[in-house]
Amino acid sequence: MAVYHLLILLSLTLLIPTNSHNITSILDDFPQYSVYNSFLSQTKVCDEINSYQTVTCLVLSNSLMSSLASKHSLAGIKNALRLLILLDYFDPQKLHDQTRGTTVLTPTLYQTSGDAPFNLRLVNISSLRSGKIGFASARPGSAYDATYIKSVTQIPYNLSVLEISAPITFPGLMDPPFAAPFNLTDLLEKAGCKIFASLITSSGVLAMYESAMDKGFTLFAPNDDAFKADGVPDLTKLSRTDLVTVLRYHALPSYSPKASLKTAKGPIATMASNGLGMYILWVTSRGYDVSLDTGIGTSRIASSVFDDTTMCILTVERLLLPSEMFNAAAPMPAAPSTVALVPSQAPSTAPLPNVSWRRPRPPTPKPPQPPTRKPRTPPPPNGHGHDHSPPQPPTPKPRAPPPPNGHDSPPPPDPIWPPPTPIVPFIAPAPDAPAPDEPYPGPSDGTVSPVACMAFIFLLVFIIGSILDE
Repeated sequence: MAVYHLLILLSLTLLIPTNSHNITSILDDFPQYSVYNSFLSQTKVCDEINSYQTVTCLVLSNSLMSSLASKHSLAGIKNALRLLILLDYFDPQKLHDQTRGTTVLTPTLYQTSGDAPFNLRLVNISSLRSGKIGFASARPGSAYDATYIKSVTQIPYNLSVLEISAPITFPGLMDPPFAAPFNLTDLLEKAGCKIFASLITSSGVLAMYESAMDKGFTLFAPNDDAFKADGVPDLTKLSRTDLVTVLRYHALPSYSPKASLKTAKGPIATMASNGLGMYILWVTSRGYDVSLDTGIGTSRIASSVFDDTTMCILTVERLLLPSEMFNAAAPMPAAPSTVALVPSQAPSTAPLPNVSWRRPRPPTPKPPQPPTRKPRTPPPPNGHGHDHSPPQPPTPKPRAPPPPNGHDSPPPPDPIWPPPTPIVPFIAPAPDAPAPDEPYPGPSDGTVSPVACMAFIFLLVFIIGSILDE
């Protein structure tokens, strides 16, 4: 019976999610790392950490973090923090076991930036002669200046926080991303967004973008193929006011890199938004893919072109058309093979089309047709022999209708009774259907509902428990 109860408790633990953590909330309980925690929030590195199920954070004390921040820009600090985030789980036991007599090469969050050669995005972990565990950049010749001090906290196999004695760096890690003056149009053209760069220059929106960069700015730049897709309107034919609105709709007045967008809840305001809740975007995600939903279509974020703490430039695969200006008459083209989850749209209120096809229905029986007759020769009066009397008028007699391929003229088409009623497809929603913005009850993506999972688990536990009792 004890085994039976143990199996029930085990089945209940399977229903509890274990892959969610909030690094800033966890570090709030450790004031000795408050400066480190503050820079995680300022650089949005915390959102990147929270998006990984398995991660190890190497933290620095307040004095070390303050010294680092006083010498470098916020963009450089972000790179340094990324190199301190290991994309693997290391608790003290695993740290000592795996580095005994060998060196462990592990990936870091910095490798997702793509700003350096591959070997510079990794970290070496090794046992030193002093008996300590050392950390160094994978760059050849890097010294093990950072050593393991103590364990801070762990969420087993998901999140581990370890304190180290110094930051892990290499030459050029914290240098400014652009030594020359920043040029947005040149950056967009190199990223394959020449048409978009031309539009923001000719319309004057470029100056609006540049004035917002220092305060927080995120740009969604459609690539050139997005303007050539089927169903996309010609933006050059819009009025200047409408064109400016569409281009401002492609930017956010805040710094929101891709990892931060994945955690966004509800609608996000764009530079074209107003106090009435118009010209907003919704974010949908599936796995590592993030898409933007305008209300009439979705566009997947393709790549990150530039990320410098207060400013982020991302490319998107589709043009973002606001629903306030474009409706179903100008739909977005079909999404690529990887499609993100899209909220259900409101049903169309247009009149039903005049369709000519019919839904399959059983055949309608036809009323009996009057018999037809054909002339025949009357029999002789005495019933035998030949009749030499004058011919009599022909008397019709019933006969079967001629075959369709016969030589006789085909009869007129039989009338259908009762006359069939044209049938059109029913596209209106049911009266009790949920509102367009509300989720439909039950899973609609092919997954099994939690209630069914729980019922199956309890049934399986009951069967196993019964067998063990016997």
